[in-house]
Amino acid sequence: MMSNPFEQEPFAGAEFVDNPEPRCPCLLLLDVSGSMRGHPVRELNEGLALFRDELYADSLAAKRVEVGIVTFGPVQVVNDFTGVQSWTTPTLTSQGDTPMGAAIEQGLALLRDRKNLYRANGISYYRPWVFLITDGGPTDHWKNAASQVHQGEAEKAFSFFAIGVQGANMDILAQIATRTPLSLKELRFRDLFAWLSSSLSSVSQSNPGDTVPLANPVTPDGWASV
Repeated sequence: MMSNPFEQEPFAGAEFVDNPEPRCPCLLLLDVSGSMRGHPVRELNEGLALFRDELYADSLAAKRVEVGIVTFGPVQVVNDFTGVQSWTTPTLTSQGDTPMGAAIEQGLALLRDRKNLYRANGISYYRPWVFLITDGGPTDHWKNAASQVHQGEAEKAFSFFAIGVQGANMDILAQIATRTPLSLKELRFRDLFAWLSSSLSSVSQSNPGDTVPLANPVTPDGWASV
């Protein structure tokens, strides 16, 4: 029996026909190296689940926010950019070393491809957010990745945030990011992701290109310290 040639995969832009809302991409670069084993990676997974649930509960953010995840230890694209309505949070496990430079480069390439797809389908988008979360220092060459981050920030191609869990090499993070890296207090991943979902919800209520003031994470009750 011959297969029907018209029974093909949906065309690449089908998701944008079904949902023509502007998109707010958020790229998470997550360290899952061996030092994250046990309690830290469990807290990270719980934070991701909270992040998804809070965005899903906001009907507009659920249509506009897309999440991409690249983990490192080794580098792996856990999921390409996916709308919150169809995103299933992964269960991350820890392994390997800390190839941070390669993860940043892989993630930024993923982001460029996604932005090209938006443009090809006439979809407007907000400035992407990139969050690097690590409890160590890179075990690979990272200076080319740092150059890409600095160039992207200068071109307003994305906003890059570096967050160090206890044990992170904050000196190197300060060279990679143009913003001052933030230190996560204890293992408050859930607080971090609650702040991130709230901030993305605020952005998604605005118009692409608008400046949206974000809550300061560095407060007596915030999840971060400088």
